[in-house]
This record gives sequence, C-alpha cells and structure tokens, in this order.
Amino acid sequence: MSDTAGNKVVLVTGASAGIGYCAVEKLLGEGYTVYAAARRVEKMKDLEEQGAHLIRMDVRDDAAVEAGVSQLIEEQGRIDVLVNNAGYGSYGTIEDIPIEEIRNQFDVNVFGYARLQKAVLPHMRRQGSGRIINVASVVSFVATPVLGWYAATKHAIKGMSDALRMEVKALGIDVVMIEPGALKTEFDVVAFAALDKVEISKEYKELVAKVVDYMKDSYAKCEGPENTAKFIVEAVKAKHPNTQYRTTTDAKMFIALKALLGDKMFDYMIGQSLK
Repeated sequence: MSDTAGNKVVLVTGASAGIGYCAVEKLLGEGYTVYAAARRVEKMKDLEEQGAHLIRMDVRDDAAVEAGVSQLIEEQGRIDVLVNNAGYGSYGTIEDIPIEEIRNQFDVNVFGYARLQKAVLPHMRRQGSGRIINVASVVSFVATPVLGWYAATKHAIKGMSDALRMEVKALGIDVVMIEPGALKTEFDVVAFAALDKVEISKEYKELVAKVVDYMKDSYAKCEGPENTAKFIVEAVKAKHPNTQYRTTTDAKMFIALKALLGDKMFDYMIGQSLK
C-alpha cells in the first residue's frame, strides 16, 4: 500500500461509537473512501453526512458480514483496508460469568473478527495487496481479575493476528494490531452494566469491589479515543506499518512490567495496587 489515500477503500467495524467512530472521521478527513459498519446505523448519520458509506452489520451474523463486504466490493471493486474494531467487554470472575455470556463475548470479539477476515481476504489475495488492522488491547498481553474472559478474547486476537501476519506476508497483505489501554468511550458503561447482571459468589465480592473501584478511577482519569484513532490512521497510511501500536501510557507500562517482572511478581503488584 502507498502512504496516500488515492482510491483506497477502508471498512471499519464497530463504527457507531468510540474508537471506530473517531477512526472513520479521521480517515474521511484524510481522503479515504470509508465504509462504516455497525448494528446501530442511526448513530452514524453524522458520519454519513461527512461522506461515509453506512452498512448495518452485526458481526455475529455470517450473512450480514458477507452482504456488507459484497456491497462494498460491488460499489468500489476493491477493499484495501479492514479495521476490525467491533467488540465489547463483560466483567465478572472466571467462575461466575454465565457460559452464554462467555460465548457471546467470543462470538463478537473473536469470531466477528474471523468472519470479517474470511470475507475480505479472498479479495485482497486477488488484488495482491491489502491491510488488516485488528483492534486488540493491553489485555491481549496482561490479564487481571474480573477482566479474565474479556482478556481471553483479546489474547485470542493476538494469536490469530500473529499467525495471519505470517501467512499472508508473501501475498502483499499486512496485519497490524492496535493495543490501547483504558479509554473514555462507551466501553466501561457496557462492561459495568454487564457486571451488575452477574451473580458474584460471596468469596469473590470483596475482590470484585476493589477491582471495580480501581477500574472506575482509571476510567475517570484516562484519555479519549482520539489518540488511538490517530494510530489507526497511521497504520492505514504507513507504507511499511508496525506490527503493533501501543496507543496509551498504561498499555505500554503494563505490558513492559509483565515482561520484566514475570507472573508471580506481576500478580503481587496487581494485588498491591488493588489495596
């Protein structure tokens, strides 16, 4: 890919809020042809007025994913970049989150990414070029209490992205991971609402309360999604993109500390921070 917009066509999922919404705005400002996909199309009317093409898409629905990508190809004849961004967090302990909710998290956060990749890769292979940008997280590398199943989905994205990057390298296709930490978006509202529905076993209640206090304090102090969206634009524009972009200070810090300290010392540090 070149470092200019030209006729480049970008598909962004999860575009109705947060990182996805900001990324669409910034990509439109750079002159890209942008398709914004989400379940809540009504929340993207401002993006449509700015020039985005809207697609109603639930990433859990095979037919909706195929139809959305087919529409884009029919209208543009190519797809240059997929920004896999649709996802959500559901907080609770490993034991207490219901299996149905665990399945749904994986269906959105992991299988949703897989569905989009499977839909766009045949077109990218035919073109001999393309770029897949998977929005991951600091918890692709670091798991903490109460975020365990969400972290598991992001660990899966890292493994999938690492393998895919090597599989398609010779085909002219790049694979990039975006790794933010805490951000001011709708994410925390959804995650805490999900936690409120989980019946927490009495043995975990004190731990969960400490984690919630810590996380709420983190979200109160964290930055918005704009800087992370800038890194997505950088990953789209770069002739030779990095394999990963850590976009927030806490993401850089926690990943470095985990690598430096090892498991037991990192666990101890997390325990102390919750006190």
